[in-house]
Amino acid sequence: MNGANLLEAHDLAVHYPVSGGLLRRRRWLRAVDGVSLSLAAGETLGVVGESGCGKSTLGRALLGLTPIHAGTVALQGVDQTALSRRQLRAHRRHAQMVFQDPLASLDPRMTVSQILAEPVRIHEPAMTRLAIRARALALLERVGLAPDAMDGYPHEFSGGQCQRIGIARALMLRPRLLVCDEPVSALDVSIQGQIVNLLQDLQAEQGLGLVFIAHDLAVVRHISHRIQVMYLGRTVEVGPADAVFQAPWHPYTRGLLDAIPEPQVGARREPTVLGEMPSPLDPPSGCAFHPRCPRAQARCEGETPALRSLSPERAVRCHFPLDSPAAH
Repeated sequence: MNGANLLEAHDLAVHYPVSGGLLRRRRWLRAVDGVSLSLAAGETLGVVGESGCGKSTLGRALLGLTPIHAGTVALQGVDQTALSRRQLRAHRRHAQMVFQDPLASLDPRMTVSQILAEPVRIHEPAMTRLAIRARALALLERVGLAPDAMDGYPHEFSGGQCQRIGIARALMLRPRLLVCDEPVSALDVSIQGQIVNLLQDLQAEQGLGLVFIAHDLAVVRHISHRIQVMYLGRTVEVGPADAVFQAPWHPYTRGLLDAIPEPQVGARREPTVLGEMPSPLDPPSGCAFHPRCPRAQARCEGETPALRSLSPERAVRCHFPLDSPAAH
């Protein structure tokens, strides 16, 4: 593991067994299939792809919230996959999650004060109630909520306010890493920008590393330093955000970008990716994207491409990439 990075994952795999019935063999759903990534302190890695590509499962696997089938995950140079359950619980305080549904992620039976205090009481049992309350009040103010929110229950707040509470809860343990799983997709467009800007400000102040999982590429581009594109459990492209958006190398990335609505009213692009993503239980042979790819050739159907580093900062999993060094 590279100690210079806050987070590193190598060949991470999350496979789920699926029963085939009495007369059928058990099959495996490969939700995440050999994904590697790295993240520096103060950096945001945007993980994007269609629903079902494995990005949310990847986020949970990075935090040890779902069992992994193979691979390693290191946070601050410590291999989490080698820790006991007790050790992992203690180490997990350094990484927290911001969830997609802000209201569902908060216990409706608890006040905001209790919600914020709970992680501290688990991980810092010697901390006094007064000190916990002081930390909670400071964080509530920092995320833009009034002190009287401490006595409220989740259902008394809007979706945006609940997400601010969720962010405050995630920061109560002063973590080094936040995994944000679609943190603004359930919010009104007018609120999305506020939450994204809040995360960026908190990152600048605290040097947080962010894994930002989303399907909205416009949001991802605004917040991310690097982009990692996933398809059927695998990385198909990774690189600096501006470079990926300006000149994508993988046809799937190009298709995702083409699906972003034009700012002009009524403007439409012709889709460059047709059909729907296949089931991860029955992925296509060769390149998993070839049935939907406008550039597919015979090689794509029979040969699985490797993730190739074609420049110091970029890599692509494609036999016939777009505007890349291998294409010339």
